Amino acid sequence: MIKIDYRDARPIYEQVVDGIEGLALRGALPADTQLPSVRQLAMELSINPNTIQRAYGELERRGVIYAAKGRGNFISDNAAALRSQRLNELGEQITVLAGQARSLGATEEQLRGWVERKGESRT
Repeated sequence: MIKIDYRDARPIYEQVVDGIEGLALRGALPADTQLPSVRQLAMELSINPNTIQRAYGELERRGVIYAAKGRGNFISDNAAALRSQRLNELGEQITVLAGQARSLGATEEQLRGWVERKGESRT
């Protein structure tokens, strides 16, 4: 479900947040799916329960999950809105990067080639 990379410079709770958010935005965790309890996920990932609690708090603040008192944490039903918002943010970042590349002399063909690689490595 979620992988923790101890070589990653980001804090562990951010990796947990990104993992769950990514699964929710891709539809791998549909709306109203119950997440593991704090203790259960902490045991699965071999990390401190406080780290999971902090990640769940951040996910709730972002609107990715909601807490049902006495029942646990669930994926919220606004994943489509969050996905659309994230795509818009990425589109803006791509526009800025394309502008910077053009100012350095990149051609339209180069830009198109970079986009068409679809995340393939540059090796």
